Amino acid sequence: MAAAREPEVIRDKAAMRAWSRRRRAEGKTVAVVPTMGYLHQGHLSLVSAAAASADPVAVVVTIYVNPSQFAPTEDLAIYPSDFAGDLRKLASTGVVDAVFSPPDLYDRGTGRRAAASGGAVSCLEEEAGDGHETWVRVERLEKGLCGASRPVFFRGVATIVSKLFNIIEPDVAVFGKKDYQQWRIICRMVRDLDFAIEIIGSEIMREADGLAMSSRNVHLSPVEREKALSINRSLVDARTAALKGNTDCEQIRNKIVQTLTETGSQVDYVEIVEQESLIHVERIDGPVVICVAAWFGKVRLIDNIEIDTRT
Repeated sequence: MAAAREPEVIRDKAAMRAWSRRRRAEGKTVAVVPTMGYLHQGHLSLVSAAAASADPVAVVVTIYVNPSQFAPTEDLAIYPSDFAGDLRKLASTGVVDAVFSPPDLYDRGTGRRAAASGGAVSCLEEEAGDGHETWVRVERLEKGLCGASRPVFFRGVATIVSKLFNIIEPDVAVFGKKDYQQWRIICRMVRDLDFAIEIIGSEIMREADGLAMSSRNVHLSPVEREKALSINRSLVDARTAALKGNTDCEQIRNKIVQTLTETGSQVDYVEIVEQESLIHVERIDGPVVICVAAWFGKVRLIDNIEIDTRT
């Protein structure tokens, strides 16, 4: 295990770009882990994947809560934050070279603007008016799953990740597969826009009781947290059933919905889709992923499980 060391904290875009270029001039691969902070062991597993991606490597972790991926009705204002704690956790890994935490990454403009197409606006547009107006969209993959109930989310994600890629100019970027649709969208964006970046998808990290690690877990009451365990249990049961020969997606989906509903959760969606294209399937006869989003109290959680009955 590497000895603890303090990463360099960089706030300025130009300074970040210059730092990356110096590391590359030294012959190092630059690997980035984009986060919104309030780090947990799942994030640190992404850091480990970044550190293992090349040798020699310079690891950058970004900490930036992106307003353009939140709708005004969502939880931007209460998104948890502990920057000092994050720095301690990153220092303890001994492998993080820099933390990029800019105060803002958007032109805030001067006046208000009309609602975006379809009437959906993000927190950025509500606050910043006629400033930033350039967006990156992965048009098909952003629809459905989380995109159905969060219409500005993936536009904001793809845009901020593009901005971070342009600033940091990494060779490698690591994303967690808990946010499965996000990971696939970033892979597609990188392919379609010819970013010369390798995207690594890192497996879901779970608590000892199976709950997928998430910064939002802190908002769960003890009772809600216990109920939230039903997500992973239902996913594991679904995979077991599929591997035993029940490949009917409607039956599997209905069973998961029933299990979650019986706990008192409000189901946003349960979908079974092909792993890369995210196209809905009716039977499991190839690599699929079951994706779930559900509310427990005021906390929306997502989780998923990959299944391939051919192996």
